[in-house]
Amino acid sequence: MYLLLPGRHHLLTRFQHEYLSMLGKEGLWGAVDIYGKDLEVKEKVTAVIFAVTSANHYSTRRNPLPLYQRAMMIQDFSSDLGYSSYVVPIDDVGHSEHFGQYTIKKIEAETDGLLRLNSDNTIVLCSTPVVKLYEDLGFRILPVEKIPGKKEEYLTKLPWQIIEGIVSDDRPIDKHLEYINYVHPASKRLWKEYGVVEKVRLLFSDAVVGEDGDLTETRNYNSYVREMDEIAELKFNETRDFIRPGRIGDIGCAVGSWIKLATEESGLAESDFYGVEIARKLYDICHQRKENGDFQNTNVFFLRKNAVTGLVFPKSSMKTIHTSSLTHEIESYTGRKNLLSFIQNRYEELSLGGVWINRDVVGPEDKEKEVYLWLDEKDGIADTDAKSFSSKEEKKKHLDSLSTYARFFHFQRDFRKEQNYQLKYTLKTIEEKSFLVLSLKDACEYLSKKDYTDNWDSEMHESFCYWSFSEWKTSLEEVGFKIQNSSRAYSNPWIIENRYQNKSEIWETVSTSANSLSDLKLVSWPVTNMLLIAVK
Repeated sequence: MYLLLPGRHHLLTRFQHEYLSMLGKEGLWGAVDIYGKDLEVKEKVTAVIFAVTSANHYSTRRNPLPLYQRAMMIQDFSSDLGYSSYVVPIDDVGHSEHFGQYTIKKIEAETDGLLRLNSDNTIVLCSTPVVKLYEDLGFRILPVEKIPGKKEEYLTKLPWQIIEGIVSDDRPIDKHLEYINYVHPASKRLWKEYGVVEKVRLLFSDAVVGEDGDLTETRNYNSYVREMDEIAELKFNETRDFIRPGRIGDIGCAVGSWIKLATEESGLAESDFYGVEIARKLYDICHQRKENGDFQNTNVFFLRKNAVTGLVFPKSSMKTIHTSSLTHEIESYTGRKNLLSFIQNRYEELSLGGVWINRDVVGPEDKEKEVYLWLDEKDGIADTDAKSFSSKEEKKKHLDSLSTYARFFHFQRDFRKEQNYQLKYTLKTIEEKSFLVLSLKDACEYLSKKDYTDNWDSEMHESFCYWSFSEWKTSLEEVGFKIQNSSRAYSNPWIIENRYQNKSEIWETVSTSANSLSDLKLVSWPVTNMLLIAVK
């Protein structure tokens, strides 16, 4: 008789080992099922199958350990049970009412038909609501930690509760009573050897990513990946002259497009390339591209690491670090303290003479200056009222239908509302021309985001204009960087031509009062992007 123990198996407990050992020694006849009834199974246990779910996920809060570490731990854990054990990876397939059936089929496929589990030859061990998926298939269930019955009562701590206890208490692990008393020695050995405690605590303290390791839950990845590929050559051509051969890192590498182009450069043929990407879906795409042979250099490696609160490369090891459209997300999602930490970490990672190439959006100088913003009222409908939407698609359709002027009022309500940001403005009409009077910074924030209706909710989190170019240079110089003269802030011609011109104008006063258009003058288009070349 087989035992099937499905779960993520990032931590194994003494109780689980005692339970499995008891079933092996005393048999299944007297075991009590989830309803408190005797199982009355005469057959002895022949093997336990650890179905490792979310096997393709790691470095996230829900799944901190990679599959190979979980498998090592399980084999150590089960070495003295007295019967065989199998580790079978089960990839994440999202929420599905057929997951139990998928798991059974996956086990058969992964073992080349060696393990064909069914309700006659297998008992499922489960203490979570997942039990229903197997019960519906006719499997008998042993509750392990759960006390039989309908109440949510347990004999001991569940593995995930122990992990949450570890991350909520920053005492040294050898003084953590739950860890000492509940965790099986096999888990303790692996967690110590691989520094898992520190890794798990870091993942849970990371404000950048969600439970499953995505930067934001509101992003449409199809459009995002398409946009990244479309601008890859532009980004590379702008940065190629500053890349220094050796160990080259691309932090926030998205789908690896910048690295792909870099591997095609003959002068970088002897270099090693490291792509760092925290978003799971993008990281998976990077590995798929590597398997497909998209990179001309074989020494291309991809890592899932948190680059915000810690080092991702050894100190003084890198010749080039590249980041693009990343630093504003760190500021937007985690705040100034983490942005400053990110800057310091990049300085630590570079060798003497190494270069950090940072390409990103940037705010204008004189950000707080009051300006008069004119927006086109005739290129769409004039609906400025607040509305609720049942889907992203419905919201996008509505936003796309609005005039540039009307869309501003939706932006004003939505922009960084979770951070309680108040975008202040007044309305003023001069010679029948309507203006929004506001800070230059807020005007630039709107102009830079008004067309991102595909990912509107995601973009509303993000601030582009928190620092001007001079403020960026000062912040890097304070750490120890020297800024190359080739660094610059500029207005992206495509953005100006396709998104700003004929839809907006920025004016400023030339006198103490603005009662006629002669009291105003047009302002040159503000900067939109920067290229910072910072040398250690």
